[in-house]
Amino acid sequence: MDAKKIVEKLESIGKDIVKQLELNQNPYLEIPERSLDNVYFDKETGLIKLGSKKQKRYYLNLSQAKKFMQTLLVASKIKWLLEEDKPSLSIRQLYYLLKHTIPGSKENTFDTQDETDPIVEDVEVMLDVLRENLRLIATPNGVLAGDLIVEDKTGDILDYTKMGSAGGAIPPIVEDEYFHIKEINVEYVLVIEKYAVWNVLNQQKFWKKNNCLIITGKGQPARAERRLIHRLAYEYNLPVYVFTDMDPWGYYIYSVYKQGSINLAFFSEKAGTPKAKFLGFQTADVKEFDMPQSSFIKMKDIDYKRIKEMKKYAWFQNKEWQKELTNLEKFGHKIEQDALVSKSIEFTAETYLPTKIENKMFLP
Repeated sequence: MDAKKIVEKLESIGKDIVKQLELNQNPYLEIPERSLDNVYFDKETGLIKLGSKKQKRYYLNLSQAKKFMQTLLVASKIKWLLEEDKPSLSIRQLYYLLKHTIPGSKENTFDTQDETDPIVEDVEVMLDVLRENLRLIATPNGVLAGDLIVEDKTGDILDYTKMGSAGGAIPPIVEDEYFHIKEINVEYVLVIEKYAVWNVLNQQKFWKKNNCLIITGKGQPARAERRLIHRLAYEYNLPVYVFTDMDPWGYYIYSVYKQGSINLAFFSEKAGTPKAKFLGFQTADVKEFDMPQSSFIKMKDIDYKRIKEMKKYAWFQNKEWQKELTNLEKFGHKIEQDALVSKSIEFTAETYLPTKIENKMFLP
């Protein structure tokens, strides 16, 4: 959605408030609920989605008045950023831009960033737009390498085959206006949980030898990484393979790329990639690739607890994942993707990944 349409939506919200005041009504804002009981898994699309429940935030309510005014302050400042064509800000910078002492009082508009962050998300769901379209950014962690040429908003050309051993950073906004893909010549996208593993593969030019993009979000992915992978899958119809540790935390990272997350369910349709496949590491690989016992890490109570939680999630209900989680539980150990170097430094790039991709050794 372009800036003009977003401004029109914001103005409409403001006009509704004014109309309520003119009618001597208690002004309120209607906001989709971002609670666990308003989140569901849509089997048809394969995404975690936000439900239809809405809440009303009133001005003349002692427990809601401050948050009501804070919501209007955030919306007003976003409108200003868009109308004045200001640079995109981090949500930390937005917090400082909004924070001040209310004249004639000792009360601050905001005391901590914990107050602004959820309101930014409220405004996102009210407008049904990406935060990035509101001139607000989250700090990205990701890097990538591969045969991809991009033109950014300044007109600079970024060639991701020539970024060296460090790779190229994924920018905070990856929408076409800011990150216009001019050329892409790859067969698939390989998403790697850890930077250390990504770094070795990049040094070995895995992306060049296997004609792919290699991307890492350095653990739990930020918004930009998820959004970019979504674009690559949908706009260019590229297969997406996700490679994580063999533990419940790595498995969940995969599900965030694939189905989205509970906390950001409203973002899933714009950033989830249901076509993604789990490449590994998985329990069957222990025997298949003869992993040494020295690479096993004994699971703790928190790991078993997490497995039990994940078994109940609707998006892990298929028989393949139920079997994998049960096998992991029985195995009682975790294995990090880094441990593949115990076979040899070249093993991941030359044997493990090519074998799994060629033989389609995936989980759905």
